[in-house]
Amino acid sequence: MKRNFQSVVWKEGKHYVARTLGVEVSSFGVSKSEALNNLREALELYFEDAPQTSTAQVKNPELVTL
Repeated sequence: MKRNFQSVVWKEGKHYVARTLGVEVSSFGVSKSEALNNLREALELYFEDAPQTSTAQVKNPELVTL
């Protein structure tokens, strides 16, 4: 199953950090593309180990800005 996620990337010192919004998974690399590729791999591993649940169970999600 293919899933689409939004991610943010920013530079911290000499590295780029990539973090997925809505899922507590992040990674880093020396370039934006490397950080995103590493994030993609981390997400694959995360969902490989995650219990299989249906997203249909999620009701009324809310985006909150702090």
